[in-house]
Amino acid sequence: MRISIPISAFVAAIVGFGGTLALVIAAAKAVGATQIETASGVTAICLAMVVECLWLSWRTKMPVITAWSTPGLALIAASSGFTMPQAVGAFIITGILLTVTGLFKPLTRLIAKIPASVASGMLAGILVGFAINAVKAIPADPWLILPLIAVFFVIRLFNPALSVLVVLIGGGLAAFLTGRVGGLPAPELSTLTWIMPQFTASAIIGLALPLYLVTMASQNLSGLAVLRAAGYHPEPGPLIGVTGLFSLLSAPFGAATTNLAAISAAICTGPDVHPDPAERWKTGPFYSLAYLIFAIFGASLVAIFAVLPQSLIVLVAGLALTAPLANALSIALKDEAERMPATVTFAVTASGLTLFGVGAAFWGLVAGMAMLFLDQLKKR
Repeated sequence: MRISIPISAFVAAIVGFGGTLALVIAAAKAVGATQIETASGVTAICLAMVVECLWLSWRTKMPVITAWSTPGLALIAASSGFTMPQAVGAFIITGILLTVTGLFKPLTRLIAKIPASVASGMLAGILVGFAINAVKAIPADPWLILPLIAVFFVIRLFNPALSVLVVLIGGGLAAFLTGRVGGLPAPELSTLTWIMPQFTASAIIGLALPLYLVTMASQNLSGLAVLRAAGYHPEPGPLIGVTGLFSLLSAPFGAATTNLAAISAAICTGPDVHPDPAERWKTGPFYSLAYLIFAIFGASLVAIFAVLPQSLIVLVAGLALTAPLANALSIALKDEAERMPATVTFAVTASGLTLFGVGAAFWGLVAGMAMLFLDQLKKR
């Protein structure tokens, strides 16, 4: 055991949680969740990650790190017209799809066949709205927002992983010291709230299916790639199946999907953690311990976010997604032969189109795949 193991695990947990909690709040607001339901969702998803990381890391003796689906949360936050019960129903369907994918290898291979350009175009279309909204937040409170943007880009030069967390903590302190926050809420322990799911065709097609696809294409496949790049040889099925199962179990409490982590995993899988790759799996239990603490105090954390200025929440969510947006755009436009289908996917998804009660992410994927099919038909 080296001190670098718990340090790496706690840094990964803090960066992953603090950097994107604003996105969890935004997703919950988009589907009309109450503060109690939001706190329950945060607690449930943290508990799911505790068990996933602990079990998978110990069982595989690899540093298997899980996270909530950042692109998935962005998809939920960008949606409209769904209620919390409908969202819970969609989360359950997504959990079932992920579990089935883990059990049947052909499904994993099928998802992997979706061109990276089209999948990234859909992801970029989801994320671009958050980056634009971050800029639009400037007029609402320029004396708070502009300095924070400057801090973000300066810190990013030295430590990109901590830049969003610094903005969140610094912005929260600035808002409190300047009287933008009336007072901090009283500390409280978290509780779980059962939310009766509602299954509708529009939520299944417009929310569950895109959530499943974006989680698989942008998160699970990336998470597997991080493990392989670190010299491990993970079996995809059990890892995806376990995260799908706990996504299913936590969904009725308001929790969105969990999946294999990429950025957090990169912090826990490198040689800086431990020179011996066989010892790095121990980051998993420490990472689980950190998320157990987050789960216990999830209600207090959600309450703190509830009193922060809305412009700050919008800014943090937008800044947290700038790096994923840049990466998605670069992948979408990398292959010249698939550039047009990727662009069509991006444009339709970013438009916010809702047709027959189905959201833009699904139609963006349909449009991109149709364009790709026509291009391939022409070549024949």
